[in-house]
Amino acid sequence: MSARIRGRPAHTPGPTFLSYTPNGRKLITVGLNNAIRVFQTGSDAEPANIDDCQDSNTAIAASNDFFVTGSDDGTVCKYSLETNSLDEILVRCSVAVRDVALSPDGNWVAVASDELVVKVVNTNDMTRVIYLRDQPRSVKHVSFDPSGTYLTASCTDGVVYVYSLSSEQPKLVRKVDDLIRSLEPEVEASSKVVWHPDGRAFGAPTGTREFQVMSHRDWEKQRAFSSGHSGDITAVAWSPNGALLATAGADRKLVLWDTKSQKVIKTYDDVRATILEMSWHPTENIFSYTNNDGELYIHPDFVPAEYISALKKDLQPAPFIHDPLSEISGNVRRQETDGSKNGLPRRTRDRTPDSLDGIIDGDGMSDVDGFIEDDDDGGYVEPTNGLGKRANDDLNDHEYPYKRARTQGIWQPKTHASFQPGSTPWRGNRRYLCLNLVGFVWTVSQEDAYHTVTVEFYDRELHRDFHFTDPFLYDKACLNEHGALFSCSPSSKSPAIIYYRPHETWTTRTDWRTELPAGETPTAIALSESHIVVTTNTGYVRIYSLFGVPLRVHRAKASPTVTCAAWRDYVWTIGNGPLGSDGRTTLRYTIENVRRDDVCQAEDILPLPATAELKSIFFSDAGDPCIYDSTGVLLVLLHWRLPGQARWAPLLDTKKLSRLASGKKEESYWPVAVAGEKFHCIILKGGDTHPYFPRPLLTDFDFRLPVSAAPPPPATDDDALVSDTTKDPAHEAARLEEQHARHVLLHALLSDALSTTRATHEQQTVLAAQEREADKALLQLLAIEAREGEEHGMKALEIVTLMRDRSGKMLEAAGRVAERFGREVLAGKIREVAEGRLGEEDEEF
Repeated sequence: MSARIRGRPAHTPGPTFLSYTPNGRKLITVGLNNAIRVFQTGSDAEPANIDDCQDSNTAIAASNDFFVTGSDDGTVCKYSLETNSLDEILVRCSVAVRDVALSPDGNWVAVASDELVVKVVNTNDMTRVIYLRDQPRSVKHVSFDPSGTYLTASCTDGVVYVYSLSSEQPKLVRKVDDLIRSLEPEVEASSKVVWHPDGRAFGAPTGTREFQVMSHRDWEKQRAFSSGHSGDITAVAWSPNGALLATAGADRKLVLWDTKSQKVIKTYDDVRATILEMSWHPTENIFSYTNNDGELYIHPDFVPAEYISALKKDLQPAPFIHDPLSEISGNVRRQETDGSKNGLPRRTRDRTPDSLDGIIDGDGMSDVDGFIEDDDDGGYVEPTNGLGKRANDDLNDHEYPYKRARTQGIWQPKTHASFQPGSTPWRGNRRYLCLNLVGFVWTVSQEDAYHTVTVEFYDRELHRDFHFTDPFLYDKACLNEHGALFSCSPSSKSPAIIYYRPHETWTTRTDWRTELPAGETPTAIALSESHIVVTTNTGYVRIYSLFGVPLRVHRAKASPTVTCAAWRDYVWTIGNGPLGSDGRTTLRYTIENVRRDDVCQAEDILPLPATAELKSIFFSDAGDPCIYDSTGVLLVLLHWRLPGQARWAPLLDTKKLSRLASGKKEESYWPVAVAGEKFHCIILKGGDTHPYFPRPLLTDFDFRLPVSAAPPPPATDDDALVSDTTKDPAHEAARLEEQHARHVLLHALLSDALSTTRATHEQQTVLAAQEREADKALLQLLAIEAREGEEHGMKALEIVTLMRDRSGKMLEAAGRVAERFGREVLAGKIREVAEGRLGEEDEEF
């Protein structure tokens, strides 16, 4: 240390701890003796002593008006800073207290002791106590996040337990078992969780003598501060704005770090004793710490002059590998103040994870209401009413994935953001670029210098996995049986690049790259068996051959473009169209055949519910366009090869799956593909919005059309010609009606495909099977109606007329069903249908 910095013998030699008041005016220390010392900031006078206290105080936390201490005898006391006297004993533990933490508003104190339970006591009413019991061993440290919503408990079993205190009943939201190591309560090494001031991440010392940062949004490890200590870390403190970090270790070193680069600014290696606790002054360049020798050090001008500008900055972001805020906006949140003269940071929820919920969604898209300050009257902030609230016509904007444009305060439409089907946002340093039935592509960020891309296949006998170093930082990918397609956004060094790598080739050259014109950024890419499609931010749709030959370039009528897909010679693009009644753009789609230069559907409307968003698009294995929206509905496009005839039909509503009927499961589904007359997806548990590593398993669900309010039970014997009479008629009828409608739809899809191609024998067989299955469902429905009585005769006859097979076999079976239930009149009408003699006047009886 500098020669002018000397330790003050605050307490008896031994473990000593400190805390600044949030306004920085006072510094309080506790130690082994039965005295508490209160220092005035900026004063060289002797501190005030509080002698009416417990011996061996082991923890302290302060607010502006009072402070709380914990002692070795298990007592937690509250002291007044106005009178410097004991107010009350808040709670007693049966064993030693190890740590205390005050919530930002000062209303609650969390107590960690050698008991198995963590107690959270109200500082105004000691009878109000919350008990946290999920940890199996005692807790060494406790910490509140800047909002006071979350509490972390560093357990001696090496696990961090994260609790939500937003409701009356505390909820364990996460057990982080790969951050800290197991430590006994009395050791000097620290496992304390220290929240970054912006509230989006926390960090803790690890067993490898590093300080590891972790995002509490997705629980992924972010940047780490390493190679600073040769001994265990014993204390950590962020600067008030989060731009700097200080760590101390058992190696008797005090290290000052730059948060953004994780580089050491300065190392103080002449520390006399092991530092146990340290704290930054809230507003000035003063740093204080206590050690295990009863001493207090107050270090003015702690940050060197060449780095003082970092300490004076506004609130800085946590050191993410991929910071969601920097990816969605170039604007930096300004630090808010409490309106006092000292300009202290206001302890509100405005810069906490809860406030980010309305800014960032799971897809990385943003709505920046309340995020940009209109300090230059530039019209960035929307008009408010007299109460400072948004106008009624702008309510619930955060529910939609639309980007809002603002110019000079004039209302602007909301456009749907672009996305790449099958890709996920960054979580930590990795993300999926593509997920489908062929395989998956994922990338890992290597400190932003380059990425490593891995392509893995499900069928490793057909294709070999491969891995490569990616200096271009590819952010989109497509994968099929023939090759892999990648694209990257432009940078300051190079334009956007399209890269295609075939799996097999009979020539020497195996891959190719092409650059997009300056200023163009790919918004989505697609790969088929014969074409490559790229949509860009300029509204262009660029179509290439598989060998990189540009075939077509046109500007989409619906712009800005949202996404695209391709199958064989067909290209499907989606873009923002005219405004809807809710002030948001409607989505328009176009499907064209590139080889024939023929437009199948031109700028038709994509039918999404008012509050829904488009989650993914893809062609089925049979070549039919499918979409999946945020309401959990899978739809397929029927008659899309005929201009003006296309319409969207639901194949499955995942929210009505029988597995969710009990209401006990909380899960959603990540769409992957439609193949083999099944919906293939990844099940997301709880509140997850995207799949993550390790690679999740695929699940498939049979199609089930939403044709009835009654939930159809699982089929037990679809091959039976006559329904089991012991089943509930209503549910059995619902099942058969859905079965008939489903096979009619599948039959129509296959018929459309065969009308434009030469049908194979296998396709003809499948088409006939679909027709037969639809008729079998009708035959079983006929049995239910015939059993109900003569009054159901009209519907029974109608069912017969819907049968597609008029060759005689199905109609003959229908006649036998009517005779079985004694419906002779109905049996006669069925014979007339078979003979072609039933006239319209005879259909009513």
